[in-house]
Amino acid sequence: MKDVFRGVDRILHCGDVGTLEILDALALIAPVSAAYGNTDRFDIRNRCPRVVRLDCDGRVTVVLHGDQFGMPTPTVLRNEFPDADIILFGHTHKPLIEQHDGGVTVLNPGAAGAVRCSCRPTVALVELADGVAPVARIVELDAAG
Repeated sequence: MKDVFRGVDRILHCGDVGTLEILDALALIAPVSAAYGNTDRFDIRNRCPRVVRLDCDGRVTVVLHGDQFGMPTPTVLRNEFPDADIILFGHTHKPLIEQHDGGVTVLNPGAAGAVRCSCRPTVALVELADGVAPVARIVELDAAG
């Protein structure tokens, strides 16, 4: 998995982290901002908030698992975070990229760990540049991860 993150400025994790060791390993690659998910134990919940709000190159970015909204949809998330430019969520574990009017990007990277929902392990990469909408893509991880 290290190769897919080569050269990234930041890693955003949408919850269901698993262990603190995973966060620590990711932090060796790049700074990590992570929200906890519904399957995360108290050690993860003590270290990570339910919702992360941060500035990524001048864009309001919200990272959450999303279980607090049942099975979240992009519409629900856009309504909950109307000031966000980028919303990343993970609860459904199904990869999704939607660009909306006003430049809002809603993204679910899927799941990098155990296979869920009959989906292959994936992550998302997002490129940000001044004056253009974020460019996001889903990257399937090979068996070696």
